Amino acid sequence: MKYKIMSADEAASLIQNGQQIAFSGFTPAGATKEIPGAIARRAEAEHAAGRPFKINVVTGASTGDSCDGVLARAGAINYRAPYQSNADLRGGANKNEIKFTDLHLSMTPQYMNYGFMGKFDWAIVEAADVSDNGEILLTTSVGISPTGLKLADKILIELNEYHSKELRGFHDIYETSNPPNRREIPIYSAGDRIGSEVVKVDPQKIAGIVMTNKPDEVKPFKPSDPITEKIGQNVADFLEAEMKAGRIPSTFLPIQSGVGNIANAVLGALGNNPDIPAFSMYSEVLQDSVIDLIEHGRINCASATSLTVTPGKIQEIYSNPKFFRERLVLRPQEISNSPEVARRIGVISINTAIEVDLSGNVNSSHIMGKNLMNGIGGSGDFTRAAYISIYTCPSVAKGGMISAIVPNVSHCDHTEHSVNVVITEYGVADLRCKTPYERAEIIIEKCANPEYKDLLRKFLKEGVMGHTPQTLARAYAFHEAFLSQGDMRKAAL
Repeated sequence: MKYKIMSADEAASLIQNGQQIAFSGFTPAGATKEIPGAIARRAEAEHAAGRPFKINVVTGASTGDSCDGVLARAGAINYRAPYQSNADLRGGANKNEIKFTDLHLSMTPQYMNYGFMGKFDWAIVEAADVSDNGEILLTTSVGISPTGLKLADKILIELNEYHSKELRGFHDIYETSNPPNRREIPIYSAGDRIGSEVVKVDPQKIAGIVMTNKPDEVKPFKPSDPITEKIGQNVADFLEAEMKAGRIPSTFLPIQSGVGNIANAVLGALGNNPDIPAFSMYSEVLQDSVIDLIEHGRINCASATSLTVTPGKIQEIYSNPKFFRERLVLRPQEISNSPEVARRIGVISINTAIEVDLSGNVNSSHIMGKNLMNGIGGSGDFTRAAYISIYTCPSVAKGGMISAIVPNVSHCDHTEHSVNVVITEYGVADLRCKTPYERAEIIIEKCANPEYKDLLRKFLKEGVMGHTPQTLARAYAFHEAFLSQGDMRKAAL
């Protein structure tokens, strides 16, 4: 493959206006770091010359700034799916300057395979190794890479020497067939391996290789604070009580956890609880806290599609590959996020909400009902299939001016039928098998901030009688108060 080595600018010169590209990366982990910047420079040059140049970008999830950020700032993105966390890309999507589609992450590879997303001209992926016969060893994420590599007409590879070739054996590459020929996914516990260590492609499809030596752009999350620590403790106490009540097996069940400082606080609380046995994870992203718990024997094995850890933590893994190879599995996101597998093995899902309403509906993607934050991500993949689905959030934001508990969510990602438990720093609202009025009362009493309880009680009391407490004229009074007066506490109920 040495004769295919080229510069990033030479690789970018192969990309044409209007083409669709499948990029590697699920968070900054495993994202390409050189070719997108070269494409952005080309776009800027073409725009300066008065010529159009935009591409369609499909990834596993968010990527690093060196992919999403540089392309967005260069005005090089026409279409983007399925999830993002970059401020420049988000701004373009919210201004409708970038066509953005928010998708369930497990469905993205399927939509690609079904042809719903059209033709893929290129796959551009980061690799730790590539062989002359077309075996590609991915780096710290899998995401949509196997699907993109299969479907794309041509392939560009960033061969990143920062990542150890000892990653061989961490990945478990398995793809499903399209209906009507699809079979069950034969995973029965989080650590099961059912596929290949590498992605195999026709070597003739590889048009170029760009050499790099750069770490993933993963930054530490904000440290825990008293609120996130209390949320974490509430989750751990609830799950301990469920286990003692016999509703969770004494051996415990696999955990799926979202990304961020609340997720870290939850995992820390679970790991520190002596009455919760060592557990497994069947999730989409593994953070630094997961590696710490593995090292301390509190997590037995962890399955995901992305190893989203800081440079120091990845070097810990590379220094002891045999230990971690036996305990970490990286899968395609269609498998890591599979509702079929999650339901079979009894995953307990723990995700973060932007807001929750009195019926138990959850908004996890949009601010004030219209502006995209990041996207639905994998939360929907797990919520509906979970053994117990849990949503966490601080009770207020912006110094109390925004309540996370509202009469009606301004955008609904997860309905009351799928949400089992809501947890804030004030307590736990167990919504399982409750009526609409019971759910509303429990959410107010257990989860709402004290400054908002009377307002929420007033909405509930004055609601038009029916199966669900509702007053359409005041359903968005909290949001209207914030938009007009900057404070939900001024809501006219």
